[in-house]
Amino acid sequence: MTCEFSIKTFDELTSVDLYHILKARSQVFVVEQNCAYQDMDEVDFDCLHLIAHQNEALVATAVSFRLNLINNPIYRSLTLRLRPIILLMPAIGRVLVLSEHRGEGIARQMMIHAIAHCRKKYGKKRPIILSAQAYLLSFYESLGFVPEGDHYLEDNIEHVKMVLYVAKKNKVQKERTESASTTNKVLSFLLFIMAALFVLGLLYLMI
Repeated sequence: MTCEFSIKTFDELTSVDLYHILKARSQVFVVEQNCAYQDMDEVDFDCLHLIAHQNEALVATAVSFRLNLINNPIYRSLTLRLRPIILLMPAIGRVLVLSEHRGEGIARQMMIHAIAHCRKKYGKKRPIILSAQAYLLSFYESLGFVPEGDHYLEDNIEHVKMVLYVAKKNKVQKERTESASTTNKVLSFLLFIMAALFVLGLLYLMI
């Protein structure tokens, strides 16, 4: 079943939107993960809220925002390679899919939409950062994110900082282009050899 995705600022959320978002986050991050923490921390005011609906019912949600790394403990978990980058970075967080809708590919769709909105709002050339729960490392890697720094505990759950670099995508595209070019050269050489052998065969028969 397909989802309908919408993106809203905090002020654009209706009271019903906000209720269902907070209900879903409480259901997944507090009850399901058995983790008592303060969810409403005023970060939401500056976020873009991505919501997925099926038959008008919320099934998944995420937020994108600009993360201020100045004096942030996250900064210490990053490698030296990342630290020189501007300290205000686009970020994605609080990604969830309700348990009864997992396995439908919704999380991947959510992330693709979230990345696209980050690129649109904060610039296509900016790295995107997220704090991934460690067991989801391979999922985020499949979307192009790479781990940065050591694993750390956040609300007693193991996390790892991950970054999506634009250059990573460009590098893959370049490698694919170079690979295709090499393949074309090999095929051209083989065709040349076959043509030469064919001509030599004809000359041999004529003699």
